[in-house]
Amino acid sequence: MRDTSRPVWASIALVFGALTIFSGGRVLFGPEEARVAAGNYVPFVLWFNFLAGFAYVAAGAGLWLWRRWAAWLALGIAAATALVFAAFGVHVAMGGAFELRTVAAMALRTLLWAGIAVAAQRR
Repeated sequence: MRDTSRPVWASIALVFGALTIFSGGRVLFGPEEARVAAGNYVPFVLWFNFLAGFAYVAAGAGLWLWRRWAAWLALGIAAATALVFAAFGVHVAMGGAFELRTVAAMALRTLLWAGIAVAAQRR
């Protein structure tokens, strides 16, 4: 029986990675307007997400080709994202400035990569 979910998860990872690299790179390296529009972004979260975007693309390519390492990479991405989300929570609890959309984005990233990791590990 063919696994029809593979292209779906791989495509999601690839597109999500490309969008993450673009949006993070725009704030980090783009015009001042992009930084202003980002509001009270948290630098370590922004840098993590930008760099993780490259891992998303690698995991997506590996999932597309059904390489075993891609399942482990997806698990690593999920775990690292959860750790950064927890560190972000500490930042917020200590009174650090943040954007509410960062909470939603990190929750989405954590859940998405946990789902991809579970699906990839089940293969």
